[in-house]
Amino acid sequence: MSDASVSRIDELDLAFVPKPWPFANDRRADIDAYFAALRRQKPTMWNGRVLLMHHHKLAEGVLHGQFLETDYASFAAWRDWGMPAAGVVDCFGAAAVLSADGAFLLGEMGPHTFNAGQIYFPCGTPDPDDIVGDKVDLDVSIRRELKEETGIDPAALTPEPGWTMIVDGPMIAQIKVLRAKEASAVLRERALAHLASERQPELSNICVVRGLQDITSAMPSFVTSFLASRFADR
Repeated sequence: MSDASVSRIDELDLAFVPKPWPFANDRRADIDAYFAALRRQKPTMWNGRVLLMHHHKLAEGVLHGQFLETDYASFAAWRDWGMPAAGVVDCFGAAAVLSADGAFLLGEMGPHTFNAGQIYFPCGTPDPDDIVGDKVDLDVSIRRELKEETGIDPAALTPEPGWTMIVDGPMIAQIKVLRAKEASAVLRERALAHLASERQPELSNICVVRGLQDITSAMPSFVTSFLASRFADR
């Protein structure tokens, strides 16, 4: 496991407060060269727009945060270069689907994706579609990602109150547990059918985690830290 911290918080208060990101401006030439090389390896990579948190504080169970907008190439370069101090953190939401028989469903990223082979919960870097008014809504983000990646309808799931916050250096994962009425085998087959129906699905497989014995090195620290904490609570 990692040294990531795990805590449970009541709610998120996240705002869109745009500002320039000096890293993206100062390293523009290097970033463009990096992303051009990345696209030669993975031609489907798209340089869309993403949101990164530039200010945050935790007070009385509420995470208050502010996000800026930048291009995916700058974010990918920053992340691939070891996330050097640059005035931002990678804050995102993840959907932890919990089956009726007590297992979690995770997806294995497809070979054409940036994180090929990694196994984690449906999630994604927030983008402008997650801005509601002047707020950044991670609940909107995780529901969209869950539906797009697995075909599972979030409206059929029951969310647990609050969020599990995993902090690992300049990365903050906000995990929402969504309880399903069906067993893990049923949910997995439904998700696999969705993958089979897509021309180029983001995921290559659906993995079922029933306990600590199912944790693997392909899972990033925010996943292993969450699972270790959750199974310890049992």
